[in-house]
Amino acid sequence: MNQRELFRVDGLPVFQNKIFSNRTKAIDCSRGDIRLIQDMDTGLIFNAAFDASLLEYDEDYQNEQAYSNVFKQHLQTVREIFQRFFFGKRLIEVGCGKGYFLEYLNQAGFEIIGIDPAYEGDNPNCVRACFDKDLGLSGEGIILRHVLEHIPNPFNFLSDIAIANGGGGKVYIEVPCFDWICDNSVWFDIYYEHVNYFRLNDFHRMFGTVFESGHIFGGQYLYIVADLTTLKKPVMKKSDTFLFPENFLSNIDRLATLAKGKKNSVWGGASKGVIFTIYMQRAGVNIDTIIDINPAKQGRFIAISGLKVSSPEDGLKTLLPNDDIFVMNSNYLNEIIDLSDNQFNYIKVD
Repeated sequence: MNQRELFRVDGLPVFQNKIFSNRTKAIDCSRGDIRLIQDMDTGLIFNAAFDASLLEYDEDYQNEQAYSNVFKQHLQTVREIFQRFFFGKRLIEVGCGKGYFLEYLNQAGFEIIGIDPAYEGDNPNCVRACFDKDLGLSGEGIILRHVLEHIPNPFNFLSDIAIANGGGGKVYIEVPCFDWICDNSVWFDIYYEHVNYFRLNDFHRMFGTVFESGHIFGGQYLYIVADLTTLKKPVMKKSDTFLFPENFLSNIDRLATLAKGKKNSVWGGASKGVIFTIYMQRAGVNIDTIIDINPAKQGRFIAISGLKVSSPEDGLKTLLPNDDIFVMNSNYLNEIIDLSDNQFNYIKVD
């Protein structure tokens, strides 16, 4: 195959958003390797070492971010996009998670059905299943929020959705932005669970008609609204060759130097915090406390490091004024400062 390797790392958890009932299970969790490559025919970037059979989504998978007011503001931005393109249309959200965004749109007057194997609630408009074209569901609009990065062969998946939907309709796609990850050396945003890493021009090569596209959530995410009938296999141009930064991991040493010999806390017990903690431990840094506002994570244990997640109230009790807190996502910095009464030394890591 016509491919070039960009980046590799071994032994990351296959699920960075899975929580565990005890420390032993967390430490002994399934692991996988990452071999990021760019396909020189399509231009798409993905983990060539990915094995989908290692992943099984269940009730221990917790990825809800909507406990944060900052993230709720992001969802309001997304809803405004939906008002422009999807209001009054029948919608299907593939990968609806716990159903928060679906219910958020319901409350704004949207007609929507959700599909997700990890759904836990009792909303009759949510189907607990993996997407399959044989489910017989179709809509005038398809929502794929933070789904496509998890799917091997994303073009084939989009083709199946188009077929299941009668070949037509609009699609909204939202994924992490790989350009932002690399420009900001956010090495803790590369996960085994994410098989694909997208740039905006990937989608412009995949769709003949893109109604709107851009970056949201401080540039961390990219989105497009496109016409499913114009889906086409992407063809790479020379200008699509991705130059992976040579100094991508260089700030690990700087952060490790700041942290060694201190009591260290991480605010963010989701994806970023899990991977950051693993890299810090490999650099000889001890992380003492993981803080997260998601109640479903509190009292549970995160992958590989086996650290127990604390609520802000419990976690902050273990700290002294001016102790260091590593902030996993600078979008939440002001919210974290407010929640902790601005008593600590806050270190942004992105």
